[in-house]
Amino acid sequence: MAHTSQSVVIIGGAIVGSSIAYFLRELGFSGKISVVESDPTYQQSSTALSAAAIRTQFGTPVNIRMSVFGAHFFRTIKDRFGERADIGFVERGYLILGGPEAVEVRRAAAQMQRQEGADVTALTAEELAQHFPWLNVEDLGVATTAWRDEGWFDAWSLLSLIRTAARERGVSYIKGRAEHVVLSGGRVVGVKLSDGTQIPTDWCVNAAGAASASVVRGIGIALPVSARKRTVFNIKAPLTRDGFPMLFDTSGAWIRPEGEGFICGIAPPEHNDPDATGDYEPAHELLEEMLWPALAHRVPALEQLRVERAWAGHYEVNTLDHNGIIGPHDEIPNLIFATGFSGHGVMHAPATGRGVAELITRGQYVEIDLSPLGFGRVRTGTPLHETVVY
Repeated sequence: MAHTSQSVVIIGGAIVGSSIAYFLRELGFSGKISVVESDPTYQQSSTALSAAAIRTQFGTPVNIRMSVFGAHFFRTIKDRFGERADIGFVERGYLILGGPEAVEVRRAAAQMQRQEGADVTALTAEELAQHFPWLNVEDLGVATTAWRDEGWFDAWSLLSLIRTAARERGVSYIKGRAEHVVLSGGRVVGVKLSDGTQIPTDWCVNAAGAASASVVRGIGIALPVSARKRTVFNIKAPLTRDGFPMLFDTSGAWIRPEGEGFICGIAPPEHNDPDATGDYEPAHELLEEMLWPALAHRVPALEQLRVERAWAGHYEVNTLDHNGIIGPHDEIPNLIFATGFSGHGVMHAPATGRGVAELITRGQYVEIDLSPLGFGRVRTGTPLHETVVY
């Protein structure tokens, strides 16, 4: 084992940063671990504001493997954190719809996903109508779903469990805003906070989410990560929640059960999706203009719905290719990235935590090879496009 008694500073204490701290201790790292978090209440954290779901239906093989790892982590949560541990994991597949023109492509994608360890199957429009009689299938040709390793959970409960376990193992959480990293001799030697404090370190992990680009801008790194606002609507409707999946429509609208009703959303048009740093105001206009018409078309019972509340959180979008950036900088070996997940950071936090901890303690990936998500593609401008984006 290497580097297990050195020091690590993790910038960002939400689900990704806390998972890294947790797995560092899990793998025997005995050195000092400091997690810098600007908002210890997590009120505006992407983790706390997310829709908190997990899927194996991705176009990038490494994402599928990360999801399978994460689903196993969620299923066995009591084995790690005790009998009282509960994140409310509902293991019920995503149902991703496609038109007649998408049949061959979607069936091929499902085959690839199965080869990577997912349990994904393709359904015809006729099978959809049989399984989900409340669904309008007239303009559909195919749908894919998974019989395991997909569903939703309580992200706040997950964060609380992991963060508490990290603290119990001696991880320090520091309230502060990381202003920039300090270099000397081609390596990170410290992290400077906005109050002037400098924390010395042997390793620096940038898990600052939507703020991660600003942390390294001062040392000349242009990280293609920025905040994009996503609004979630909590609704009630005359529709049964029993057996209702995480439904993704061809329009981009999504809906799933939550509590006594449902939560739903849709991404804004690309031309109207600016950097949303500091903007947490729900985009109420999306409901009337885009979301409600799409939902009512697909599920006629949703022509009648009542909005209970709405909130907005941030995706940390990697504008290069909508995939996470994980691993060391190519010229600064002790600066590690864990950011840019573009909406799948919560589901991939366990696999990211494990992978980054392996890099620091073992010098290489062991459980899952995350090297396809490395920084090199940012340097060369060579995207690894994730094609299944919501």
